[in-house]
Amino acid sequence: MLLGLRTAIYPVPDLARARDWYQQLLGIAPYFDKPFYVGFAVGGFELGLLPDGVPGSQGPQPLWGVANADSAWQRLLALGATALEPVNDVGEGIRVAAVLDPFGNRLGIVENPHFDAANVG
Repeated sequence: MLLGLRTAIYPVPDLARARDWYQQLLGIAPYFDKPFYVGFAVGGFELGLLPDGVPGSQGPQPLWGVANADSAWQRLLALGATALEPVNDVGEGIRVAAVLDPFGNRLGIVENPHFDAANVG
């Protein structure tokens, strides 16, 4: 029934500020940029921003793939994110971490050598 991650939506109180921060983090412009929603295409998935929302670190906790958890963690912190869960090896070469973005949302990352993008459908 579930076909895999398609979209992770983050509620933000200031859509323009959030769009600019995520654009800097991702290094790409959003493919969809309207006053009611901003969407970024990230490796076959979507990172969405929903305006006038209440950010939080609870609730859904998607993990975004990264090539190197340590360097991604440092970049997130340098861009103004707040440490939430430092890089942790959870076994079999999989490393995870999480920050709070500048808007108060949990943003999780995962370095997973077993992930095969060819299986994304």
